[in-house]
Amino acid sequence: MTIQLKRAYDDPQKNDGYRVLVDGMWPRGIAKEDAKLDDWLKDIAPSKELRQWFDHDPERWAEFRRRYLAELKEHREPLRDLAERAKQGTVTLVYATKDEKHNNALVVEQYLKMLGAD
Repeated sequence: MTIQLKRAYDDPQKNDGYRVLVDGMWPRGIAKEDAKLDDWLKDIAPSKELRQWFDHDPERWAEFRRRYLAELKEHREPLRDLAERAKQGTVTLVYATKDEKHNNALVVEQYLKMLGAD
């Protein structure tokens, strides 16, 4: 299973494989054609309530991760499809936030790896 994470503001690369935006909102200042995305799974993004509660506070990361993993269970089918795609080639999870250690793409990656172990 090959999954990588990349900020939406980083230049797309040929080795990115299948590029999918996992945020609920489109990244500011990025034109859709420049993003070079294959898909936008906005439905799997954290709920508005969870996103606002987290507010990118690293001290809330563990609880955010726990709550978001619970939310992802409601989107099992598109995530299972994405996990299958990652078994065949590279999947790049694209996100907008500056924080590379505390973002929803990390949780999606964890969830996809759990599905891949099924």
